[in-house]
Amino acid sequence: MEGLKLYNFKTVEKLIAPRDGETKFGEKIEFINKLEELKEHPAKFVIFGIPEDIGIRANHGKPGASKAWEACLNSLLNIQHNEFTNPESLILLGHIDCTAEMKKAGNIDEEDPNYLPKLGDLTAIIDQKVSALVQSIVSAGKIPLIIGGGHNNAYANINGSSRAFGKALNVLNIDAHTDLRKLEHRHSGNGFSFARKEDLLGRYTIFGLAQNYTPQYIFNEIKPSENTEYRLFEELMDLSSEELHSAFLDSLEFVRDEEFGLELDCDVIKNFPASAQTPSGFSMEQVRHFISLAARLPECSYLHVCEAAPTTASAGQVGKALSFFITDFMKAAHGR
Repeated sequence: MEGLKLYNFKTVEKLIAPRDGETKFGEKIEFINKLEELKEHPAKFVIFGIPEDIGIRANHGKPGASKAWEACLNSLLNIQHNEFTNPESLILLGHIDCTAEMKKAGNIDEEDPNYLPKLGDLTAIIDQKVSALVQSIVSAGKIPLIIGGGHNNAYANINGSSRAFGKALNVLNIDAHTDLRKLEHRHSGNGFSFARKEDLLGRYTIFGLAQNYTPQYIFNEIKPSENTEYRLFEELMDLSSEELHSAFLDSLEFVRDEEFGLELDCDVIKNFPASAQTPSGFSMEQVRHFISLAARLPECSYLHVCEAAPTTASAGQVGKALSFFITDFMKAAHGR
């Protein structure tokens, strides 16, 4: 498929640090030679990365999310292969080749009056690549595990999944933001707006929405909508563990009548190295619990983790966090 950099074991072998008496996850992970092999492969999950941050920059954000996939791979491939991790059920597909778009984005003068729309045009090109790949994976009966990149890629995940299922897709978004901003150029803040405009998005719920960073016009649009709901982080932060668990189950009930996508924006996690890092948010343990709850449901059709923005100093910790999210999802979804 055009736009996909397909991996084999030799692609990642140098990233694996073998150790006597142990077997690393990357030594047992699965690969394919071409997309046509997906449907007949016994593995349940397919992982790929989107190394870009153009959509974030097009939304006035800070770059850095393009490094998340590399950090993820360095960690994931080196966790242990044991009775809990099950790498044989995961195909490491590769990554979306964003090299040309990233280079073009870097060459656009920030003083150009059309700087943001030009970044939006590049984001739209990546949309097409991601949408086509997600559609192929879902159509093959697999569950995509998608590591961004910016939250602009939610539009492509919804687009590809919706086309594969032949109907609009429900979404549960664990996020401090709605990403329902205005329909201007494509960027990380309007992926759900575009999906809704094109009738690709069914029921949509945001869990952990930050009241301080949501424009009033978005609240005005959400409140009368029967297909959209939200839970403010400020309403959730003082709940007991049992009450928070129950609140998340309520959000799952809103979307689980049909297939739904699970979106996780790392901006919602307290002190996580993300494109819009926050001092107030969910803990890692809470987010891992949410992922496990969602993944147990047979209607959960993909996991997308986005907006992680590792620095050189934090890359190891970010990679470990993303690996936890992936293995938590797989473990919870494995037996369904």
